[in-house]
Amino acid sequence: MDEIFYEIKDVKNQSDLSLDIKKEVILHFLAKAGDTLILYETKQTISKANNEDINKDVIESIQAIFSQVDPSLKLINGKIREIFLSYSH
Repeated sequence: MDEIFYEIKDVKNQSDLSLDIKKEVILHFLAKAGDTLILYETKQTISKANNEDINKDVIESIQAIFSQVDPSLKLINGKIREIFLSYSH
């Protein structure tokens, strides 16, 4: 339960004329409540200037925050939602 899976997706917005890149960071993590396994999902849209490495910066920032809370928490690039749903049915 110390792994947090993440995905980074491009946000396509045709009406936005800014030069910022918008990315959606989606976090999935599992928790146990008694005998029940629960999948949590949260997402955040992030904007950065076009010349910055947004994926690396965002993941390093999130990992630093998690490390302050609990050093055992690790970000893993990947999807767990589909795997979780296939096992829960």
